Amino acid sequence: MKKQLAALAVAAFAACSSFAATSGVVITEWMYQGAGSTDREFIEFTNLGPTAVDFSGWSYDDDSRSAGTFPLSAFGIVAPGESVIITEMNAAAFRDAWGLDASVKVWGPYTNNLGNGDEINLFDGAGGLVDRLTYGSDPRTRGVSGRATSADALGANDVSQWVFSSVGDIEGSWANSLGDIGSPGRTSFASPVPEPESYAMLLAGLGAVAGLVRRRRKTGLAATPAA
Repeated sequence: MKKQLAALAVAAFAACSSFAATSGVVITEWMYQGAGSTDREFIEFTNLGPTAVDFSGWSYDDDSRSAGTFPLSAFGIVAPGESVIITEMNAAAFRDAWGLDASVKVWGPYTNNLGNGDEINLFDGAGGLVDRLTYGSDPRTRGVSGRATSADALGANDVSQWVFSSVGDIEGSWANSLGDIGSPGRTSFASPVPEPESYAMLLAGLGAVAGLVRRRRKTGLAATPAA
């Protein structure tokens, strides 16, 4: 029993640490210009948290940093692990070019387009800054999207931790019908979210561990169960 409880403590701690490290909505991909065209750019936002997010009142802007410039309310409820896309293209044309089905939320076109050396700003319904990515000419995402090299890069506003996408990379990037390369609508950083029953068991396990720690502190024993 003690070994099982200790194992549960480790598993619960690891799971909760993972949730804490992947909470909230972040920028997960962007391309400021299509191959040979200036009107095919897109930005992908992903909900990496364990709960759904209501995008009512949320908005995007470039380096002018003005909340409310391009509303994102049309995305509605964004589920855990879900990626949504804004684009300078017509949404239907974007879906067609990338072969995306109706389950992927795409919104556009927007007019405050990105340039070579610009900024992506995501604001919540209260106008608070949720995420920002400032970039220069490297990586110059012209016809090839930019992706984060690790989870640490997400939300860090450090473009040096971003690289070009490539066909068949860790994101499963592909070339669309227009010659652009990327993986809009999905990201390798989105982890499966526990089913309600599993999450309830996790919380119960955390409660059991916390109770054990309190009892051992009262009795002056070590908090960690012996093997």
